Amino acid sequence: MNQINCFKAYDIRGRVPEELNPDIAYSISRAYAEFINARKIALCRDVRLSSEMLTNAIFDGLTDSGVDVFDLGVGGTEFVYFGTFHNKLDGGIMVTASHNPPNYNGMKLVREQCRPISEDTGLRDIKLLAEEANFPKPLTSGILQKIDLMSEYISHLLTYIDTDNLFSKKIVVNAGNGGAGPVIDQLEKHLPFEFIKINHEPDGTFPNGVPNPMLKENRFSTGNCVRQSGADLGIAWDGDFDRCFFFDENGRFIDGYYIVGLLAESFLTKSQDERIVHDPRLIWNTLDIIQKNYGIPIQSKSGHAFIKQTMREEDAIYGGEMSAHHYFRDFSYADSGMIPWLLVVEIMCQRKMSLSELVNERISLFPASGEINREVDNAIEILEKIEKNYAEKALKTEYVDGLSMEFSNWRFNVRASNTEPLLRLNVESSNDITLMEKQTNELLALIKS
Repeated sequence: MNQINCFKAYDIRGRVPEELNPDIAYSISRAYAEFINARKIALCRDVRLSSEMLTNAIFDGLTDSGVDVFDLGVGGTEFVYFGTFHNKLDGGIMVTASHNPPNYNGMKLVREQCRPISEDTGLRDIKLLAEEANFPKPLTSGILQKIDLMSEYISHLLTYIDTDNLFSKKIVVNAGNGGAGPVIDQLEKHLPFEFIKINHEPDGTFPNGVPNPMLKENRFSTGNCVRQSGADLGIAWDGDFDRCFFFDENGRFIDGYYIVGLLAESFLTKSQDERIVHDPRLIWNTLDIIQKNYGIPIQSKSGHAFIKQTMREEDAIYGGEMSAHHYFRDFSYADSGMIPWLLVVEIMCQRKMSLSELVNERISLFPASGEINREVDNAIEILEKIEKNYAEKALKTEYVDGLSMEFSNWRFNVRASNTEPLLRLNVESSNDITLMEKQTNELLALIKS
């Protein structure tokens, strides 16, 4: 049995060719086909230089398993989601390493209706099957069919907004030389917006750095372009554009936490009594907006597999994480990096307000630290120490995802990373930025000690 080391908690990711290469990709695709008993599969790849090589191996593995493959070409993860649910396929594979360095690649796997396959729902079994590599010979080989779903995908995206109520906006769009550019070019034909395009052409060498707007050093180009061009807002994506990130008219980066509240409000103003799923890291702003708009808040553990499962169970119309993942019932409960910005710009047009006007009050009412990571050797011991330190004063303690503790006018969540020796801290307060900063520093000192 050959050990395969590129399986993670939610997907497959590793260095090419040491941890992921055509032979390994072939075995994984055979194992995947056997595990879900696949007959028809969507397959797409990102712009990375190694993606075509890996995709060809996956083609071979799937067709050797008797699976018919719908080749969606180069695109983003939501191409696979859309192709899977739109064509009622048995599943889909996206070849991508998202925002990892150029020498990495990976695979995201879904089954029917875009249901994610993670460590708890099949990745572990697929890993064992791939390592054993004892695959049955199929009675017939599958066929490969190249299909272009772009026009149908664009039509679907436009169903989330009322294009008749939109008016001219100047928007900076930064695809980071990933896959988002061609989608913007197609949407442009249907929207009254002027797009200022930077790092727009797909380029797997990533000449302007790997697209990861979560890193502060990667935000300057978008924010600076907004300021210089006098744009109404800026939008940046990661490589496989399953996340989008917002900059207001001043070029200021807007934390994803406040976008969750904005999108929740967008859905609830159109349809009350809907369920909205949110993660436990930062919650007060989201809860306040949902309750004021007669929605029903549902808390879920962080991570796309948990959010999607909770949304299905609750039939939630929308789910959002502060990490810039946004999920939609009409998108088969999957996440999209295109639907969020369309909705945000629609809100700006409907209310005739800038993005800063839409979020400034919320930022003031519920100031937050944003996620702060600290490397530690003993995460469990530190979590126990933190809980003991605040136990007497806490009004509420939860363990939905890590440790959450709530007080009269501030709260925090701290949790251990699934994949790295890190603690991730989030702190928020009610209308008191000084208190939020004080408690953040206090918790960081406790972690360091």
